[in-house]
Amino acid sequence: MTDDVRVRVTAARQVAERVRELVLAPVNGTPLPGWTPGAHVDVVLADDLVRSYSLCSAPGADTWRIAVLEEVDGRGGSRHVHHTVAVGDELVTSVPRNNFELVLGDRPVLLVSGGIGVTPLLPMAAAADAAGADWRMLHLARSEEAAAYVDELAAYGDRVIRHVDTDGGPIDLAATLDRLGAADADVYACGPTPLLGALEEYAASRPGTRLVVERFAGDGDAVREGDHAFVVEIADGTEVQVAADQTVLEALSAAGIRVLSSCQEGVCGTCETAVIEGEPDHRDHVLSEEERASGEMMMPCVSRCRGARIVLDL
Repeated sequence: MTDDVRVRVTAARQVAERVRELVLAPVNGTPLPGWTPGAHVDVVLADDLVRSYSLCSAPGADTWRIAVLEEVDGRGGSRHVHHTVAVGDELVTSVPRNNFELVLGDRPVLLVSGGIGVTPLLPMAAAADAAGADWRMLHLARSEEAAAYVDELAAYGDRVIRHVDTDGGPIDLAATLDRLGAADADVYACGPTPLLGALEEYAASRPGTRLVVERFAGDGDAVREGDHAFVVEIADGTEVQVAADQTVLEALSAAGIRVLSSCQEGVCGTCETAVIEGEPDHRDHVLSEEERASGEMMMPCVSRCRGARIVLDL
């Protein structure tokens, strides 16, 4: 990981059911790198265990804060945070990256959080409020026990609208969004895939809605029926065969070529790699349309090659 940041865990607490918060301070006294609302960092939890977490503290604070939902059936990162990481531990992170940038303008802003999706939206709420923007938040959770940062959000009064499924059942999302003015607003959303899918359907039916989403999971579309095999070449000339039912990341790892990765679903950007030659078949949720069209970068965890060969800067 380039531009490593060394941090120490100075506090830890449960902020909701299965959600643990860590406060991270710089080890050497050097101020932490700056960041903007919506940013995340890659955290090295152990050898070959790197995960991306949204920063949910206030930009400009002298510490960082992350909050992690324990995924019982996950790949081990959240379990490590909940059951192994302790106050006093030193960790290595990347510098903050932002694929979910808040842009404040003349339009109203609606923040929509589902479950642990509240984390990147907390600093957005703080920034929007400090700027005097016309903003509101829809804070959704399965139950009161699962709702994180309720007390913190209560400071914003009626700008934050809360709903828990155990209180009257699932929300009528479209009707609620209409009532909150989403049809003519910039909507920033983070949460589970079904929520984001429903928001995309809503935005498709409301031309005035500008929807920006942050995903925790991909669409499982890294390998598709009809995919073909191809060759990946790295900068030193080494060639690796990628089978039709294999991702680039899997093939490189099997060949002993290490690529830093986290989500392995094309949503975090950790494995972003420069393309020297060849045309990528983009399947990520990180790059913009302009970045995809340039063909200069790709996410080897999910993206492939349209031709027979692609050369990567590894």
